[in-house]
Amino acid sequence: MNTTDPRPTETDDRSWLDRLTQMVTGTPYTRSDLEGLLKLAADNEVIDEDARTIMEGALLVGDMQARDAMIPRAQMVIIRESATLQEVLPQIIHSGHSRYPVVGDSTDDVKGILLAKDLLPFALEPEGSFEIAALMRAAVIVPESKRLNVLLREFRQQRNHMAIVIDEYGGVAGLVTIEDVLEEIVGEIEDETDADEEVQIRKLTESTFFVQALTPIEDFNEAFDSAFSDEEFDTIGGLVLNAFGRLPNRNETAHLEGFEFKVINSDQRKLNSLRVTITPND
Repeated sequence: MNTTDPRPTETDDRSWLDRLTQMVTGTPYTRSDLEGLLKLAADNEVIDEDARTIMEGALLVGDMQARDAMIPRAQMVIIRESATLQEVLPQIIHSGHSRYPVVGDSTDDVKGILLAKDLLPFALEPEGSFEIAALMRAAVIVPESKRLNVLLREFRQQRNHMAIVIDEYGGVAGLVTIEDVLEEIVGEIEDETDADEEVQIRKLTESTFFVQALTPIEDFNEAFDSAFSDEEFDTIGGLVLNAFGRLPNRNETAHLEGFEFKVINSDQRKLNSLRVTITPND
């Protein structure tokens, strides 16, 4: 007696009849089946490639976490709770964002979220009483491990557009916006502020800068009036990597010729971004 189960399994190669039946009923057995169905629909021009990309992105976003889409801590544009209107307005005009984390004594001390639109009345009447605490909205706090599909649903339900991402120790790891999540689904969403993302050197304070590790040494020297040699290394990341003698971990620092280089982001193969602080000459 043949006891073999005739029903198809995930590992079986199903016959063309099985596949045809599945397509007609519209019930894919596995995720791989669904992806194959999307490819088949695109190949037969039932849907275009853009639609296929969006559908596949929607599938992938369920496997992603907040850490995968967040803006790293070093790239966050923050506003101090004690800042005056004269200090806040230039910062908002320069960055061009619509929402800003408001912090106290440190970046880890998040007080709330400030919406740029709430400052419009003060732009018209700058002599009015200005207090950031009175304008702040409550901040949404999520862990790095928060699933993006869950976060997107909460954004929609609660009508929030930004969340502060914290690490396992309770410190601020970065922030994530609804646009960041949507870009994981539909691809890059370009707007008038995206040109800033291509800037390799960005000023954070009077003496602190965010620097992409791939910044050519020649460009770094020109920006900081420094004299690092580019004979052995082409990029500032290569120079810093050589100073460590190994691939450093996040938050490790190296000091070179009046500069402190702090590792902000790296992976298993290379440095991605640095925080550069100009240190006073001894």
